[in-house]
Amino acid sequence: MATVVPTSEEDPALAVVRFTADLAWADAGPEIAEPQVTRLCVEAQESMVMGRWLDLASLMLTSADLVFSKVSDKDLECIFTVICNLASKLENADDELEVAKLISTKISQQPNDKPAIRLKILFNLYNLLAGPDSRFFVYMQALNLALSGRVTDHITPSFKKIDSLLKEWNIGVKDQRNLFLTIANVLKENKSSEKDSFKFLTKYLATFSGEDSYIMGEAKEEAVRAIIEFVKAPDMFQCDLFGLPAVGQLEKDAKYALVYQLLNIFLTQRLDAYLEFQAANSTLMKSYGLVHEDCITKMRLMSLVDLGSNESGQIPYDHIKDTLRINDDEVELWVVKAITAKLIECKMDQMNQVVIVSRCTERIFGQHQWQSLRSKLATWRVKDFTQLLLYFFSLEFHLLTCDLSV
Repeated sequence: MATVVPTSEEDPALAVVRFTADLAWADAGPEIAEPQVTRLCVEAQESMVMGRWLDLASLMLTSADLVFSKVSDKDLECIFTVICNLASKLENADDELEVAKLISTKISQQPNDKPAIRLKILFNLYNLLAGPDSRFFVYMQALNLALSGRVTDHITPSFKKIDSLLKEWNIGVKDQRNLFLTIANVLKENKSSEKDSFKFLTKYLATFSGEDSYIMGEAKEEAVRAIIEFVKAPDMFQCDLFGLPAVGQLEKDAKYALVYQLLNIFLTQRLDAYLEFQAANSTLMKSYGLVHEDCITKMRLMSLVDLGSNESGQIPYDHIKDTLRINDDEVELWVVKAITAKLIECKMDQMNQVVIVSRCTERIFGQHQWQSLRSKLATWRVKDFTQLLLYFFSLEFHLLTCDLSV
């Protein structure tokens, strides 16, 4: 198979044009092929002389689909490295953006054909670009390509740097929404990244604040999705959905009010409320793929957390048994489950049949939780100050005693 090998006699861009043109016209015979190849090379030379890099990029990409099907991955990288390098020749940000759009759109058109190599080419293009708008556009193209081509593992490592990338791109709210939602969808493809997917879905919903009802309505479906994902997740017991306007709009929504009620139960109520809801809305639960037994398990743990949040810090075994609707011999088992899930820190006083709680997870962290935290901090300050005074008094007494003994 022929390979593109730039020489000192020919510009790399012209070598790519000649190489791809030869492939495109190979089946037409030399009498037809040679004039066409020559014509394309002349057009390329004219574009290079005139500095019409967008025209040159368009010309070089005309046979891109054929190139992907006819050459090796190594040749593909070589060809598209030369094409992508055209972007670095542009000093004007708008021109760079146009070239970046042209190249990345062409590369992304067939995501199921060698998706990994296409994604690698987009990363190479991204690194050659200087403008933040160009970089953001190519990154979004890469995200969508990874999702459509099912090669999400190649792009997920970049999510760890998303905060610094956001500062670099300096994008508006609309672009942030598109970014967060696309990342959430990419991560959803990976079962081990469900928590991260939920995090970015929450970020997406958090961008809706103060908009009119029409714009806010765009988030309804994703707000429902976030609620259902939270309820389904066996290892998520805390979320910030309650305080988001995009979620709050569901409370009085004719279609989704019951979904909001379900979230309210899981974040603020106990097992008995869930069982009452499920009895009245079993069809709704099934329509969202919610498994009743799984929901009971999660609600028992969350109910136990709620019991541990009371001021006394002690939970009688009988209270746990009645609230969780379990047998006497299951009480300690469920306490251990809550400890294992890091929902609660406690000791079990088997003699007195009491669980002594030292810490428990808050299901939501709102105004009430802030006030509770302030109260605890104030108590700790008083205790610390008292201990400090006692320390100084004891030190002064010790020094005085030493002086008297002398």
